[in-house]
Amino acid sequence: MLIDDEVPADREAVRAVVRAAFASDGDHVVDLLDGLQSSSAARPGLSLVAREAGSVVGHVLLTRSWLDAPQRLLEVLVLSPLAVAPDAQRRGVGTALVGAALARAEDQGWPLVFLEGDPAYYGDHGFVAAGTRGFTSPTDRIPEPAFQVAVLAAHRPWMTGRLVYADPFWVHDAAGLRL
Repeated sequence: MLIDDEVPADREAVRAVVRAAFASDGDHVVDLLDGLQSSSAARPGLSLVAREAGSVVGHVLLTRSWLDAPQRLLEVLVLSPLAVAPDAQRRGVGTALVGAALARAEDQGWPLVFLEGDPAYYGDHGFVAAGTRGFTSPTDRIPEPAFQVAVLAAHRPWMTGRLVYADPFWVHDAAGLRL
């Protein structure tokens, strides 16, 4: 398996992987992905693919959002979505993508990476419950254990506060759970 930057020629393969990985919610997540990648939240080098035998089998996207910290508004990253093709799941593809995404964020000097996700999965990948570190969720619809953060080397103690999602999360109604 090779982890690499997404290139324009990967776009349709990435969309297919995301659609398949999210099954009945696939179209909704593809719309979010497209919205994020075409917005001011997109940042160079933060859309990664996993390839096996030359084919895209996984994808992860990091985009810019903000932390409303007491000192000032601070740019941070949000990991969403993470997708692995159903026939490539449970083989370490997601783990490799999350690891590569965090390494890339670290290399670029970002202080924090947030996500909404399963604590049992992401807890094994460097994420902790964000509330325990002084962060407030952008919406009450995110269950407390699912609101998570990875704290990177550029983080400083004053960097606490509320996560403020970039517009595409709101435009695509992709912030928290809808019951």
